[in-house]
Amino acid sequence: MRIGNLGGRAVLVRGDGAIDIATSSNGAFGPDPQQIYESWPEFRLWAPRAKGVLAPVDPERLGPPVPRPRQIFAIGFNYLDHSGEAGAEVPRHPTVFTKFSSSLTGPHATVALSSGMLADWEAELVVVIGTGGRNIPVQSAWEHVAGLTVGQDLSDRRLQMRKPAPPQYSLGKSWPGFGPIGPYVVTPDELADPDDLAIECLLGEERVQASRTSKLLFPVPELVARLSQTLTLFGGDLIFTGTPSGVGAFRTPRRWLRPGDVLTSTVEGVGAIVTAFISEDREAGSRERRVAGKASASGTERE
Repeated sequence: MRIGNLGGRAVLVRGDGAIDIATSSNGAFGPDPQQIYESWPEFRLWAPRAKGVLAPVDPERLGPPVPRPRQIFAIGFNYLDHSGEAGAEVPRHPTVFTKFSSSLTGPHATVALSSGMLADWEAELVVVIGTGGRNIPVQSAWEHVAGLTVGQDLSDRRLQMRKPAPPQYSLGKSWPGFGPIGPYVVTPDELADPDDLAIECLLGEERVQASRTSKLLFPVPELVARLSQTLTLFGGDLIFTGTPSGVGAFRTPRRWLRPGDVLTSTVEGVGAIVTAFISEDREAGSRERRVAGKASASGTERE
């Protein structure tokens, strides 16, 4: 099945239409997309029997399918070719950092870039935890996964590598909008082989990344098992599983995202997300115009 966030409400997507989950379940499950994963076993049993009116899906109304996870983990250097382009040692254990949930946005997002920002792209397969726990065995790890979605682990390399502090991975990757995900959460049973999916990123019409998730150094089951050896996983947690080679920071010459650029990130069988970039000044101007418009309307009402 495919689960989405349509206008802030949890929906089941079937073909080109969507069933409102709260309405279809007569309130057994609420409209909040995040709550689905907090009662995942019950929802998983109910969802195949869901019935209701199929409403059209406007892609522009899709929000992040997991809007408020308790924890967001990200894995560095999880493809051999990316470790090579970065000149990093091949990791013996997963390299784990975090992204902050305020960076999340939807699959058709517009992200503001500040002047001087060295913004970089990283297309990733993102795991959504269904049933959490501790010390999850590798052999049963897929049973704890609600589904998969597409993500971009956007980075401000200047902030990330700012000296003299150690690398600020979490801060550099958590600007507003630097965690677009979507379009839906796709359950593993929808995929012929969830361990081997094509992944690619386009910058405009240029393919800048292309690989397969079968090349992950630490595949999905191992990441779930290893993380749960140290901490408790909760329903709705996200794991950004890593990016293949082709990111801008390690190109010659280096390439950075600029206002006007558009990224399209795709994972086979899961979907695609499109992220457009504007200048922070333009975003600030838009906010000022919206505030001025509201003030003007309020003034008219008072008069």
